[in-house]
Amino acid sequence: MNTNTKKIVTLAMLSAIAYVVMAVGRIPIIPTVEFLKYDPKDIIIAIGGLVFGPLSAFLMSVVVSFVEMVTVSESGIIGLIMNVISTCAFACTAAFIYKHKRTLSGAVIGLIAGSLAMTGIMLLWNYIITPIYMGVPRETVANMLMPIFLPFNLLKSGLNAALTMLLYKPLVKVFRKSNLIPEPEANAKKPIFNLGVLLVSLFVLGTCLLIILLNR
Repeated sequence: MNTNTKKIVTLAMLSAIAYVVMAVGRIPIIPTVEFLKYDPKDIIIAIGGLVFGPLSAFLMSVVVSFVEMVTVSESGIIGLIMNVISTCAFACTAAFIYKHKRTLSGAVIGLIAGSLAMTGIMLLWNYIITPIYMGVPRETVANMLMPIFLPFNLLKSGLNAALTMLLYKPLVKVFRKSNLIPEPEANAKKPIFNLGVLLVSLFVLGTCLLIILLNR
């Protein structure tokens, strides 16, 4: 297979994995708001973005969100729009920064920036779209932004960032062994996902899981 074919195959495989983990891994986090569920698809899409760039993350987001809409989602076109915006805010931001700084610090900065971007952007879009979806006055949603939507998006983005750091290297190794992703150039700086990243990721992941348990 040539390089472009390998890229398409890899992105298709990652999109399929993202859909499966979304379908089986949806977890309600805020009991009072049913549609606020955490699912891990953004992690896989972010990994695809870190490998292939922000445009690939965007295309994966659109494909996975569309298939989600026509299969398991109950929120229709509004859910599709919100999913694409949320995923792209996180994954495309992280991928864009990492593309220009392919080092450990670039990956960490990218994922943190993606988390903050997703949180801020989704507060705005929840304020705009959620009143239409829920059929309630905008003031009602405005009163939900800080106590409900802000912690949900911080928790979701924190989990995404931590799990992306944990899973990036193992997944990339698998794809490289399958000859779907080329080896990095000898003179290129290699991103180092080392013990420090592992410990930080586990700490963030543990904190997020504790928050979920305390809110159930």
